[in-house]
Parts: sequence; C-alpha cells; structure tokens
Amino acid sequence: MGSISVLLVGKVLPYLEQELDKRYNLFRGIDPSQRAAVLRDHASSIRAVVASSSGGPDAALIEALPKLEIVSSFSVGVDRIDLQKCKEKGVRVTNTPDVLTDEVADLTIGLILAVLRRICECDRYVRSGNWKKGDYKLTTKFSGKTLGILGLGRIGAAVAKRAEGFDCSICYYSRNEKPDSKYKYYPSVVELASNCDVLVVACPLTPETHHIINREVINALGPKGVLINIGRGKHVDEPELVSALLEGRLGGAGLDVFEKEPHVPEELFGLENVVLLPHVGSATVETRTAMADLVLDNLEAHFLGKPLLTPLV
Repeated sequence: MGSISVLLVGKVLPYLEQELDKRYNLFRGIDPSQRAAVLRDHASSIRAVVASSSGGPDAALIEALPKLEIVSSFSVGVDRIDLQKCKEKGVRVTNTPDVLTDEVADLTIGLILAVLRRICECDRYVRSGNWKKGDYKLTTKFSGKTLGILGLGRIGAAVAKRAEGFDCSICYYSRNEKPDSKYKYYPSVVELASNCDVLVVACPLTPETHHIINREVINALGPKGVLINIGRGKHVDEPELVSALLEGRLGGAGLDVFEKEPHVPEELFGLENVVLLPHVGSATVETRTAMADLVLDNLEAHFLGKPLLTPLV
C-alpha cells in the first residue's frame, strides 16, 4: 500500500506518524502553509486523511481532495471533521472509541479527587515549607456525593461505574433518556446541575452542545458545586466560568480541556480550587498506542476492502 497517498492534518503519536510513513506515501499538512504546498502538488492523489483532536478536514479541504475516500481520526471526538460534507461526498469516517474510555474515566475521578481534596494545592503547601507553620485546612470528601453526568455515553457510563465505588448517587442528562439506565434522568442541564454536587461534562461537541455550560448552568451548580470538563473546551462558556470562580459563585473546577488550547485564562492560575491539565485524558503510552493501532487498522481495512472496525460515517 506504499503507493497510496495519505495526508496527516492533526498532531498524532510519533509511533503513528512513523507507521504511516512506512505503510503509505505520507504527506504532512499540519501547518497551513505546509498543507497548501501539499495540496498544490498532490491534491489529486490523496485518498485518505488522518485527523486528530487538534486538526481535521473542514469542508474546503474535503472539496480540495477529489480522490478522498476515508478520514481516520486519532481521537474519539470528531468535531474537527466536517461530517456533513463527508456524507455528501461519500467519504468514510472512523474514530477511536472504547480504547480510551477507561483512561479518560480514570482521569475524571482523579480530577474530582484533586479538586475536592485540594491534592495539587496540598503538594505545593508541602514543597513551599508552609506545613512547618501549621496544618493545611480541611477539605471536602467525594464519597457519598451526588455526581451529575452530562452525556451518558461510553465515557460517561465508565465514570458512573467508578463513582459507584465511592457510594455516589448518580444522575445524568443526555439528548434522550436511556431506558436501560439505573441512574436518575433530568430533562435539562440546569435541572441536573441543580441536583448534583459534582457535574462532569462528557458529551460530544456539536452545535447544540457548544457552550452548553453557560451562566445559568453554572449558577445552578452553585458555590459548593464543582465542574469537571473532560469533553471539549467549547462545551463551556469560559469567560462565564472564570467570573463564577473568581466571584465564588462556583465552588471549584477540574479542567482537562479549554476553548483556545493551549491558551488558558491566566485568571485561573492563582486559584487553589481549580485543577488545570493540558488535555491529557487519554495520554498514556498504552492508550495512545492502542488508538494509533486502531487508526492504522481502519485504514488497512478500508484499502483491503474489509469492514471498518469503528465506522462513524
């Protein structure tokens, strides 16, 4: 398959890039100027695009690739890909569900504990020598809290399963109530936020879920509530979140994603009730390698005429 041209448009694991280079005629187009040069000379030969959470083909790029057959994404989220244009053009799309579910769910629980028990701040307290001056203040436990989950998909369900081990009451909101779920359903995000101590954002990013965490939802969560976002940064109205934290209208936040990554509001840096992570939900060697293998397996299946492993479109 070395003669098949593939365009890489998002940041991926070096292992994946190396394997793509071995197996295909790989063109790199992460940088816009680099991509423009590739399109100028090779647009008519590219049959596959590899995307990620950092970059994917928009409508213009899809139109510019007349031979494009498949987009294989190194991510479970596909908000960087114009799915409608792919459908119109008959372009297949795959992503990497399941293989990162446990990793993201594990980190979610870690974020919750870090915020409620002030783990990061306690670490700084010891390192600074302040412990010699007195004990750190009391924090808040996680066990027995009510956990609200926005989006009870694979990751949301995995978070709920883990939270059961902490004797949490679990409730959720999603587009539709899940009849087979044992958890309490609320018909709106505001009602969910009003009835939980910790709210986890774990839904896909769509036009409908853009800024789904707004001022009303944040106020409903309240000064004792905690927001955990392991979905996408654009789920949250970031200026509203910042002002709520600064004004004490929200109790705390654990954030793995941001609206304009890698740029993070500097107002958050000095807050001890906020834990900030650099979008590392699935960032372990084991999981990222499994994701890379799934990207490769989907491409191979497509070009060999076999069923795709994780078809989305």
